[in-house]
Amino acid sequence: MTVAETSHPAPERRGTRRGSDFARLSRRVAEAGLLDKRPGYYAMRIGLVAALFGGTWALFAALGDSWWQLGVAVLMAVAFAQVTLLAHDLAHGQITRSRRVSRIAGLIVGNLAVGLSYGWWMDKHTRHHANPNHEDHDPDVAPDVLIWSQRQAEASRGLPRFVGRWQAFLFFPLLTLEGVNLKVSSFRALRRPSLKHRGTEGALLAAHVVAYLAAIFVVLPPPMALLFVAVHQAAYGVYLGCTFAPNHKGMPVLTAEDELDFLRKQVLTSRNVRGGRLVNTALGGLNFQIEHHLFPSMPTANLRKAQPIVRDYCASLGVDYVECGLLESWGQALRHLHEAGRPLRAARS
Repeated sequence: MTVAETSHPAPERRGTRRGSDFARLSRRVAEAGLLDKRPGYYAMRIGLVAALFGGTWALFAALGDSWWQLGVAVLMAVAFAQVTLLAHDLAHGQITRSRRVSRIAGLIVGNLAVGLSYGWWMDKHTRHHANPNHEDHDPDVAPDVLIWSQRQAEASRGLPRFVGRWQAFLFFPLLTLEGVNLKVSSFRALRRPSLKHRGTEGALLAAHVVAYLAAIFVVLPPPMALLFVAVHQAAYGVYLGCTFAPNHKGMPVLTAEDELDFLRKQVLTSRNVRGGRLVNTALGGLNFQIEHHLFPSMPTANLRKAQPIVRDYCASLGVDYVECGLLESWGQALRHLHEAGRPLRAARS
C-alpha cells in the first residue's frame, strides 16, 4: 500500500520539514545513556550464540546416520539465524565503535559461519535504512519476485506478474528458498567492483560452502545429506523471513511524492512487535523496529528501554506509532501482499 492507501496519518509533503523533531528526541535518548555500548550484554549473547552454533554441529556429528538429523537441521537453522542477527548488529556498529573490528568480525560470522556476504548485505541494508519502504530507493521493496504496491503490480512483467496474483498464499512457501537466495546473491555480489575486499569475501564464502557440505556428506549418506541440506536451508529462510517481514511489510510504501523528515520517514514505515522476552530473543531485538530505525547503532539491549521515550514523544507530535502482536504483524503483511496483487487478478479476470 502507498501512503494514500492506508489509514495512517498522511505524511507531510514538500516544504513542511521538521528537522528539529528528531534532534530533540535524540538528546533525550542520549541523556538517558541508551546510546552507550553494552559490552557485558554482547559478551553474554555472543557466548550463548556460539554455544548454540557449536553445540548443534557437535550434536550433528554425534548422531550420525539417523532420521533425528532432520530435527537437528531445524535447530541448526535457528543457530544460523541467531548468528545472522549478530552480523546485523555488527554491521550497525552496535557491538563496538571500531569499524575495523566490526568488519573483521562480520566477515567471520557472516561469510565464514553462515555463508552470507557481509559487505554485500551491509550495503543493501544501509540503503534500506536510508529510505525504508520507498519504492524507488529501498532494495527490500524492489519488485524482484514479490510486488509491494499496486503501482508495482501494474508495471510488473514476467515472474513478479505471475507470482503477484496470489503472492500472499505463496509468501511462506517462497521463504523456504530465501536461505539459498541469500547465498546466491552473496556470490553474485563478488562480481561488483564496488564491493570492498572481494578476494577475502570470496575466499571465506567458498570456505563456508566447502566446509558445510563436506561436514554433512562425511557424516550422512548422500540421500540423507541432501535432505538435511534442504530442510536446514528451508527452515533458515523461513526463520529469517518471519524475523524481517513483521518490521515493514504492510506499512505505508513511500514514493517520490512523499518527502518526510527523518523521524517521520522511519516511524511511519516501521512496526513494533509485542511479545515479551521470547519474541525479543527470537527476533534479535528487531521487534523494536521503530527504535532501531531511529537509532541504528543503539545496542539491542537498550531498544526496550528507549521504547517508552520514543512512543511518548511520537504521541506528543501526533505521529502514528504502530505496534501489534507477532501473528497480527504477519497477518498485516499478508493482507498487504494480497491487496498489492489486486490489479493483476482484476486484469486476468
